[in-house]
Amino acid sequence: MATRKAYDLAVVVGHYTDNAGVEKSRYQNVGVVLVKDDGGKFILLDRSFNPAGIPFDGSKGNTILVSMFEPKSDNSPPKEEPRRQSPYTPDGKANPQPDFEDDIPF
Repeated sequence: MATRKAYDLAVVVGHYTDNAGVEKSRYQNVGVVLVKDDGGKFILLDRSFNPAGIPFDGSKGNTILVSMFEPKSDNSPPKEEPRRQSPYTPDGKANPQPDFEDDIPF
């Protein structure tokens, strides 16, 4: 039996101001809603998601809002991995490693 992702689940974890001075919400993805072939729906929550960590707003009572967003299409080019510094210079010599300031012998 196959399933497909119907929605991403996200919560607001903070706010920020963009370059134009508009306040926007910062979201964290906390899970997905999946739909089975027979139409049944279920939720998969990220194991590390702790609802107690969401900022408290007394005007909303003791609840949190979980938003559902339709998944974005994956037609965008893959993100490039950050490049790690090679331990060697282009001429084959070893790059000097940082000197650690401790007395641990291993």
